[in-house]
Amino acid sequence: MKNKKSSVPPAIFAIGIVQFLLNISSVLVFSLSAVYLKSILGVGTGWIGFLEGAVEAGAQATKLVSGVVSDYLRRRKSIMILGYALVTLARPLLAISDSFVGVFSARFLDRFGNGIQGTPRDAMVADLAPADIKGECFGVRQTLGTAGSFAGGILGICLMWWTANNFHQVFWLATIPALAALIILAVAVKDPKPAPLPDEIEEEINVVKPKRHPIRLSDLKRLGKHYWCLMIVVAAFMLARPTEAFLSLHADHTFGMSSMYIPAILLIYNLTYSLTSYPIGRLADRLNRYSLLQVGFFTLIVADFVLAFAPNIWVMLGGVGIWGIQMGISQNIFLTLVDQTVPADLRGTAFGFFYLISAIAIIVAGTAAGNIAQHFSFGGTFLASGCVGTGALLLLMMIPKASSKKETEL
Repeated sequence: MKNKKSSVPPAIFAIGIVQFLLNISSVLVFSLSAVYLKSILGVGTGWIGFLEGAVEAGAQATKLVSGVVSDYLRRRKSIMILGYALVTLARPLLAISDSFVGVFSARFLDRFGNGIQGTPRDAMVADLAPADIKGECFGVRQTLGTAGSFAGGILGICLMWWTANNFHQVFWLATIPALAALIILAVAVKDPKPAPLPDEIEEEINVVKPKRHPIRLSDLKRLGKHYWCLMIVVAAFMLARPTEAFLSLHADHTFGMSSMYIPAILLIYNLTYSLTSYPIGRLADRLNRYSLLQVGFFTLIVADFVLAFAPNIWVMLGGVGIWGIQMGISQNIFLTLVDQTVPADLRGTAFGFFYLISAIAIIVAGTAAGNIAQHFSFGGTFLASGCVGTGALLLLMMIPKASSKKETEL
């Protein structure tokens, strides 16, 4: 008799709704902050690239610490609440900022808070997800999250029209969905039962208060060869991916898109990202995940060359849509591959290193992209991205592949 397929737990839908609200708030800030710096404060694109790379790198590096700590405490929710509180606090700080330093501080606090909550969130999804639908569960969370980003893009256009392009008022209004997300997280999401440690005996597994997970350097070896090979590929891929702020800057600088319609860039990006995530999650539970990841890398290369050589704004918007598709493929597969290749008690640590390695690559990519745009063109930025992406695809095709999850490897 065929086994009945598992269903997505309600707690994962709750996490997705929380992410939906947070992403509405984040897009209102993220889609406008780069243009605000350039158009209102007169900041050069080199500095904007440095800011976007630095704040994103800070967020990603923070994810390592929060992941290790969540493994140590064997609790995820309290760390997530701290992160969401910082994100909420960053919104009014940005709204009162009228200098590069002020915007940098607000953006850094925002991404720092996002970094704190990001790894425990992914680890909690992995903890809650049934083994046969891991990809689908990550797909649900990502679909709801990116749907929030899509809604944030529409809301951003409406608010920029309603406020007559008043950036500060829009930043104030972005506080509301962030605060709602914090409240729902506190009320509706509970920590799952922690995964047993390798050396726990049966009596200890069932105690009310779980043991702390010791932090040991030997855990780096326990993550396994396949995991570290995958991280090399992650680094190469992230070097090919300047932040999405360059999509908005490309539309603004190269094609003269009005500030009122700039949020449409992330709207299109997040629409295709959202529509791709769930189907890819389901496919990832049935097909070879490394093959799907190769498709994601190839899609990035296509997006880059469309963006680099776009003759008009409409072709450029098509490239933005393809860029969203590659994110829906690659990010989902990266998360499921990390979960597939590491022991259950080291999920937080594994996701944390994934984000740390991404951070190092992102700050290099962001700074390089900003300088290429400033000294050459935004088309040159995406052309360089496509060349690096081609190298990342070749590297992916050469690495050894993990075929199954190592739950208890010591």
